[in-house]
Amino acid sequence: MSIKTVMCVFSVDGWEQDIKPAIEFCETQGAHLTAIVICMCSVPPVAVYPVTTVWLDDQQKQIDRLAEEANAIQSILERTELSFDIQEIYTEFAWADEDIAQHALYADLVLVGAQAASVEDLERRIIDGALFQSPTPILINPRMQVVDSFPKSILLAWDSSNEAARVTRQSMEFLKGCEAVHVTLVDPVARSYGNGEEPGSDIAIFLSRHGVKVKVDRLASGGRRVDETLRRHAMDVGADMIVMGAYGHPRLQQRLFGGVTRSMLKDSKVPLFISR
Repeated sequence: MSIKTVMCVFSVDGWEQDIKPAIEFCETQGAHLTAIVICMCSVPPVAVYPVTTVWLDDQQKQIDRLAEEANAIQSILERTELSFDIQEIYTEFAWADEDIAQHALYADLVLVGAQAASVEDLERRIIDGALFQSPTPILINPRMQVVDSFPKSILLAWDSSNEAARVTRQSMEFLKGCEAVHVTLVDPVARSYGNGEEPGSDIAIFLSRHGVKVKVDRLASGGRRVDETLRRHAMDVGADMIVMGAYGHPRLQQRLFGGVTRSMLKDSKVPLFISR
Protein backbone atom coordinates (compact mmCIF):
# COMPACT_ATOMS: atom_id res chain seq x y z
CA MET A 1 0.00 0.00 0.00
CA SER A 2 1.37 3.38 -0.99
CA ILE A 3 0.79 6.02 1.69
CA LYS A 4 -0.20 9.28 0.01
CA THR A 5 -2.66 10.74 2.55
CA VAL A 6 -2.18 10.58 6.31
CA MET A 7 -4.98 11.68 8.61
CA CYS A 8 -3.98 12.83 12.09
CA VAL A 9 -6.49 13.67 14.82
CA PHE A 10 -5.57 16.56 17.12
CA SER A 11 -7.51 17.29 20.28
CA VAL A 12 -8.49 20.90 20.87
CA ASP A 13 -7.26 20.39 24.45
CA GLY A 14 -3.72 19.43 23.48
CA TRP A 15 -1.85 18.75 20.24
CA GLU A 16 1.55 20.44 20.66
CA GLN A 17 3.42 17.17 21.25
CA ASP A 18 1.80 15.39 18.30
CA ILE A 19 2.24 17.96 15.54
CA LYS A 20 6.00 17.64 14.99
CA PRO A 21 6.07 13.81 14.74
CA ALA A 22 3.12 13.98 12.34
CA ILE A 23 4.91 16.50 10.12
CA GLU A 24 8.14 14.50 10.07
CA PHE A 25 6.32 11.27 9.31
CA CYS A 26 4.46 12.81 6.37
CA GLU A 27 7.60 14.49 5.04
CA THR A 28 9.46 11.17 5.07
CA GLN A 29 6.55 9.41 3.37
CA GLY A 30 6.01 12.23 0.89
CA ALA A 31 2.38 12.20 2.01
CA HIS A 32 -0.37 14.81 2.31
CA LEU A 33 -1.42 15.53 5.90
CA THR A 34 -5.10 15.89 6.73
CA ALA A 35 -5.21 17.50 10.15
CA ILE A 36 -8.46 16.81 11.98
CA VAL A 37 -8.91 19.24 14.87
CA ILE A 38 -11.70 17.96 17.09
CA CYS A 39 -13.70 19.34 19.99
CA MET A 40 -16.03 16.87 21.64
CA CYS A 41 -18.85 18.40 23.64
CA SER A 42 -21.62 16.94 25.73
CA VAL A 43 -25.29 17.72 25.28
CA PRO A 44 -26.89 19.77 28.04
CA PRO A 45 -28.50 17.67 30.79
CA VAL A 46 -32.26 17.35 30.78
CA ALA A 47 -32.39 19.50 33.89
CA VAL A 48 -31.31 22.60 31.97
CA TYR A 49 -33.93 22.36 29.22
CA PRO A 50 -34.96 24.69 27.75
CA VAL A 51 -31.31 25.44 26.97
CA THR A 52 -30.04 28.44 28.90
CA THR A 53 -28.00 31.28 27.49
CA VAL A 54 -25.16 30.23 29.80
CA TRP A 55 -24.87 26.87 28.07
CA LEU A 56 -25.11 28.51 24.64
CA ASP A 57 -22.34 30.94 25.63
CA ASP A 58 -20.14 28.03 26.71
CA GLN A 59 -20.81 26.30 23.41
CA GLN A 60 -19.79 29.38 21.46
CA LYS A 61 -16.58 29.63 23.50
CA GLN A 62 -15.76 26.04 22.55
CA ILE A 63 -16.41 26.74 18.89
CA ASP A 64 -14.23 29.86 19.04
CA ARG A 65 -11.44 27.93 20.72
CA LEU A 66 -11.66 25.22 18.07
CA ALA A 67 -11.12 27.85 15.39
CA GLU A 68 -8.17 29.32 17.33
CA GLU A 69 -6.45 25.95 17.74
CA ALA A 70 -7.01 25.12 14.07
CA ASN A 71 -5.45 28.44 13.10
CA ALA A 72 -2.46 27.73 15.35
CA ILE A 73 -1.93 24.36 13.69
CA GLN A 74 -2.28 25.96 10.27
CA SER A 75 0.39 28.53 11.14
CA ILE A 76 2.82 25.74 11.99
CA LEU A 77 2.04 23.73 8.87
CA GLU A 78 2.39 26.78 6.64
CA ARG A 79 6.02 27.06 7.73
CA THR A 80 6.71 23.65 6.22
CA GLU A 81 6.72 22.52 2.60
CA LEU A 82 4.15 19.88 3.43
CA SER A 83 0.94 19.45 1.48
CA PHE A 84 -1.91 19.67 4.00
CA ASP A 85 -5.50 20.52 4.73
CA ILE A 86 -7.25 21.21 8.04
CA GLN A 87 -10.71 20.07 9.04
CA GLU A 88 -12.50 21.36 12.13
CA ILE A 89 -14.93 19.00 13.87
CA TYR A 90 -17.25 20.23 16.59
CA THR A 91 -19.29 17.25 17.66
CA GLU A 92 -20.97 15.49 20.53
CA PHE A 93 -19.21 12.64 22.32
CA ALA A 94 -21.80 10.18 21.03
CA TRP A 95 -21.20 11.06 17.36
CA ALA A 96 -17.45 11.67 17.31
CA ASP A 97 -16.63 8.18 16.04
CA GLU A 98 -18.90 8.59 13.03
CA ASP A 99 -17.39 11.99 12.21
CA ILE A 100 -13.88 10.55 12.42
CA ALA A 101 -14.88 7.54 10.30
CA GLN A 102 -16.27 9.79 7.57
CA HIS A 103 -12.94 11.60 7.22
CA ALA A 104 -10.92 8.38 7.50
CA LEU A 105 -12.53 7.11 4.29
CA TYR A 106 -10.28 9.50 2.36
CA ALA A 107 -6.96 8.62 3.99
CA ASP A 108 -4.48 5.80 3.50
CA LEU A 109 -3.51 5.81 7.16
CA VAL A 110 -4.80 7.29 10.43
CA LEU A 111 -1.89 8.39 12.62
CA VAL A 112 -2.60 8.68 16.35
CA GLY A 113 0.02 10.55 18.32
CA ALA A 114 0.97 9.96 21.96
CA GLN A 115 -0.90 13.02 23.18
CA ALA A 116 -4.14 12.03 21.48
CA ALA A 117 -3.73 8.41 22.60
CA SER A 118 -3.38 9.54 26.21
CA VAL A 119 -6.94 10.93 26.17
CA GLU A 120 -9.01 7.79 26.71
CA ASP A 121 -12.30 9.16 25.35
CA LEU A 122 -10.65 10.49 22.20
CA GLU A 123 -8.58 7.38 21.54
CA ARG A 124 -11.64 5.16 21.96
CA ARG A 125 -13.61 7.21 19.45
CA ILE A 126 -10.75 7.19 16.96
CA ILE A 127 -10.56 3.40 17.28
CA ASP A 128 -14.33 2.95 17.08
CA GLY A 129 -14.55 5.27 14.09
CA ALA A 130 -11.51 4.56 11.93
CA LEU A 131 -11.10 0.89 12.85
CA PHE A 132 -14.72 -0.27 12.88
CA GLN A 133 -16.41 2.10 10.45
CA SER A 134 -13.77 2.61 7.76
CA PRO A 135 -11.32 0.41 5.84
CA THR A 136 -8.37 2.59 6.85
CA PRO A 137 -5.58 1.16 9.03
CA ILE A 138 -4.39 2.96 12.16
CA LEU A 139 -0.84 3.61 13.33
CA ILE A 140 -0.75 4.42 17.04
CA ASN A 141 2.46 6.01 18.28
CA PRO A 142 2.75 5.79 22.08
CA ARG A 143 6.04 7.70 22.07
CA MET A 144 6.76 11.38 21.64
CA GLN A 145 9.37 10.85 18.93
CA VAL A 146 8.45 10.39 15.30
CA VAL A 147 7.49 6.95 13.98
CA ASP A 148 10.33 5.48 11.96
CA SER A 149 9.13 5.35 8.35
CA PHE A 150 11.77 2.71 7.66
CA PRO A 151 11.78 0.48 10.75
CA LYS A 152 14.65 -1.98 11.11
CA SER A 153 12.66 -4.64 12.92
CA ILE A 154 8.92 -5.37 12.81
CA LEU A 155 6.92 -7.94 14.75
CA LEU A 156 4.05 -9.24 12.61
CA ALA A 157 1.52 -11.06 14.78
CA TRP A 158 0.20 -13.97 12.72
CA ASP A 159 -2.73 -16.31 13.37
CA SER A 160 -3.88 -17.15 9.82
CA SER A 161 -6.98 -14.99 10.21
CA ASN A 162 -8.52 -12.65 7.65
CA GLU A 163 -7.59 -9.72 9.88
CA ALA A 164 -3.94 -10.78 10.00
CA ALA A 165 -3.84 -11.26 6.22
CA ARG A 166 -5.43 -7.87 5.61
CA VAL A 167 -3.07 -5.95 7.90
CA THR A 168 -0.09 -7.71 6.31
CA ARG A 169 -1.06 -6.36 2.90
CA GLN A 170 -1.84 -2.89 4.23
CA SER A 171 1.51 -2.62 6.01
CA MET A 172 3.56 -3.87 3.05
CA GLU A 173 5.13 -0.42 2.60
CA PHE A 174 6.84 -0.83 5.99
CA LEU A 175 7.53 -4.56 5.71
CA LYS A 176 9.39 -4.32 2.39
CA GLY A 177 11.92 -1.81 3.68
CA CYS A 178 12.57 -3.61 6.95
CA GLU A 179 15.79 -5.44 7.84
CA ALA A 180 13.89 -8.21 9.66
CA VAL A 181 10.19 -9.00 9.85
CA HIS A 182 9.46 -11.42 12.67
CA VAL A 183 6.33 -13.38 11.75
CA THR A 184 5.29 -14.33 15.26
CA LEU A 185 2.90 -17.13 16.22
CA VAL A 186 1.93 -17.83 19.82
CA ASP A 187 1.20 -21.48 20.67
CA PRO A 188 0.62 -22.42 17.00
CA VAL A 189 -1.00 -25.75 16.18
CA ALA A 190 0.18 -27.58 13.06
CA ARG A 191 -2.73 -28.85 10.97
CA SER A 192 -3.65 -29.18 7.31
CA TYR A 193 -5.93 -26.14 7.55
CA GLY A 194 -5.47 -22.86 9.41
CA ASN A 195 -1.77 -22.49 10.18
CA GLY A 196 -0.77 -25.40 7.94
CA GLU A 197 1.58 -28.29 8.64
CA GLU A 198 4.44 -25.85 9.27
CA PRO A 199 2.86 -22.79 10.97
CA GLY A 200 4.05 -19.52 9.53
CA SER A 201 5.75 -20.95 6.46
CA ASP A 202 2.96 -20.01 4.03
CA ILE A 203 2.91 -16.32 4.97
CA ALA A 204 6.72 -16.30 5.05
CA ILE A 205 6.86 -17.54 1.45
CA PHE A 206 4.23 -15.00 0.41
CA LEU A 207 6.20 -12.14 1.98
CA SER A 208 9.54 -13.30 0.58
CA ARG A 209 8.09 -13.02 -2.93
CA HIS A 210 7.57 -9.34 -2.17
CA GLY A 211 11.20 -8.99 -1.16
CA VAL A 212 10.47 -9.00 2.59
CA LYS A 213 13.21 -10.38 4.84
CA VAL A 214 11.28 -12.81 7.03
CA LYS A 215 11.99 -14.74 10.19
CA VAL A 216 9.33 -17.09 11.58
CA ASP A 217 9.15 -17.12 15.38
CA ARG A 218 6.95 -19.78 16.97
CA LEU A 219 6.49 -18.97 20.64
CA ALA A 220 5.18 -20.93 23.58
CA SER A 221 3.20 -18.70 25.89
CA GLY A 222 4.11 -20.71 28.98
CA GLY A 223 0.79 -19.81 30.52
CA ARG A 224 1.20 -16.08 29.87
CA ARG A 225 -1.43 -14.08 27.99
CA VAL A 226 -0.95 -13.75 24.24
CA ASP A 227 -0.58 -9.96 24.43
CA GLU A 228 2.09 -10.24 27.13
CA THR A 229 3.96 -12.82 25.06
CA LEU A 230 3.87 -10.56 22.01
CA ARG A 231 5.08 -7.50 23.96
CA ARG A 232 7.96 -9.43 25.49
CA HIS A 233 9.02 -10.80 22.13
CA ALA A 234 8.84 -7.31 20.62
CA MET A 235 11.37 -6.21 23.24
CA ASP A 236 13.56 -9.29 22.66
CA VAL A 237 13.85 -8.65 18.91
CA GLY A 238 14.11 -4.88 19.29
CA ALA A 239 10.95 -4.28 17.25
CA ASP A 240 10.40 -0.71 16.06
CA MET A 241 6.79 -1.52 15.19
CA ILE A 242 4.15 -4.16 15.86
CA VAL A 243 1.76 -5.08 13.05
CA MET A 244 -1.40 -6.97 13.92
CA GLY A 245 -4.99 -7.52 12.87
CA ALA A 246 -7.69 -6.33 15.24
CA TYR A 247 -10.46 -8.11 17.07
CA GLY A 248 -10.66 -11.72 16.04
CA HIS A 249 -13.85 -12.02 18.10
CA PRO A 250 -17.12 -10.09 18.02
CA ARG A 251 -16.75 -6.46 19.06
CA LEU A 252 -19.16 -6.75 21.99
CA GLN A 253 -17.30 -9.74 23.37
CA GLN A 254 -14.05 -7.77 23.23
CA ARG A 255 -15.71 -4.86 25.03
CA LEU A 256 -16.93 -7.12 27.85
CA PHE A 257 -13.96 -9.42 28.31
CA GLY A 258 -11.01 -7.44 26.98
CA GLY A 259 -8.81 -9.33 24.53
CA VAL A 260 -5.43 -9.24 22.86
CA THR A 261 -6.19 -6.18 20.73
CA ARG A 262 -7.57 -4.11 23.57
CA SER A 263 -4.57 -4.91 25.78
CA MET A 264 -2.09 -4.15 23.00
CA LEU A 265 -3.77 -0.80 22.35
CA LYS A 266 -3.45 0.06 26.02
CA ASP A 267 0.01 -1.24 26.89
CA SER A 268 2.17 -1.33 23.75
CA LYS A 269 5.40 0.65 24.15
CA VAL A 270 6.23 0.68 20.43
CA PRO A 271 4.20 1.98 17.46
CA LEU A 272 1.28 -0.30 16.67
CA PHE A 273 0.00 -0.68 13.08
CA ILE A 274 -3.47 -2.16 13.25
CA SER A 275 -6.43 -2.79 10.97
CA ARG A 276 -9.52 -4.93 10.87
